[in-house]
Order: sequence, then C-alpha cells, then structure tokens
Amino acid sequence: MSFEELRKLSESYINKNLKESRKQHTLRVVDEGIKLAERFGADKEKVIIASLLHDMAKNLSDEEMDRLIDKYGIPSRYHGNPNLAHGKLAAFMIEEKFGIKDEELLRAVSYHTTGCENMSCVEKIVFLADAIEPGRTYPGVDTIREAAETSLDKACLISLNRTIDYISSKGYYLDPDTIKARDYLIKT
Repeated sequence: MSFEELRKLSESYINKNLKESRKQHTLRVVDEGIKLAERFGADKEKVIIASLLHDMAKNLSDEEMDRLIDKYGIPSRYHGNPNLAHGKLAAFMIEEKFGIKDEELLRAVSYHTTGCENMSCVEKIVFLADAIEPGRTYPGVDTIREAAETSLDKACLISLNRTIDYISSKGYYLDPDTIKARDYLIKT
C-alpha cells in the first residue's frame, strides 16, 4: 500500500472512530510531528502515519481494552490502565487492520505515552509531538517545547522526568519503560 493510500485509510479510520476532541488532538499531533520531522530529518511519512494512528485504541471501553490485551498477549500489568494500554493496543490493531509491519512505526505508536530505551528519531518525535501539541497546557510544557526547538534528546529527557515526577507524586503506576527511557537518555 502506498503512503497516500495508507494516509487516506488512516484519516478515514480516525474520522469514523474517534470522538471529535480526540480527532482534533490527533491532527495537532500530526502537525507537530511534521514540524519535528522536518527539523530533525526524520522519515516524515512514518511520523505522519504513526501520529494519525497513535490513539486509535483510545476510545475503546476498559472491558474491550482488557479483552484485547489478553488477545494480543500484552502484559497483564496493562489491565485496567487505559492511559498506558491504548498505545500498546493501537500498535497491534494497526498491524492487524492495516497490515503495517514497519517495526519503527509500530514502536512509535506502542511507546508514545511511556517512551522506551534507545528510541529512534521517529519514536522520539511521535512521543514528543503527543506531549507538546498546541492543545497541551500542563505545567512545564513550554519548557519541553523550547527544548524541542534544538534537541530531541533534551526535550524527551525533560518530558520523561516531568512524567516520572508527576506519576510518583500522585502514587500512580509508573511504567518501567518510562524509567528505562529516561535512564538511557541520561547515559547517552
């Protein structure tokens, strides 16, 4: 399938299956992803497709997510945790529904909320685009946006540290991939 065919199919899917607010967020992630891809020389087509489909599982019910977690063999720690599960599920759904096999694209979708160690440029861009798209207004987002003007690694590190601090302060479950992503960036 060509990039244009895949893009049209992806856009059709999000138009039919995402709530309006989620669709608008997705389109802002695509726009931000394009800017970052151009700035840092990443594969723009992969960034666009991953950005379009990163939240395709977001509107599933908790029960449906848990069923699909079992179906796809995703670790049980994601049961009852839609904020972390939706990216993992979306990666499997993309492969199943669209026949996408590109590992970098699938990883960009899978880890867009948690990050992971040794992220590629495309993976970092989708992670950041989701975190800093113009609709995001959380404390510290402007600092991440500013860092993303010059360094993907610095922006990712700031974002990961912010996530770790926030999740820890709330007593929520902290995905080990987030710690691994942060620690990997500190070492490099």
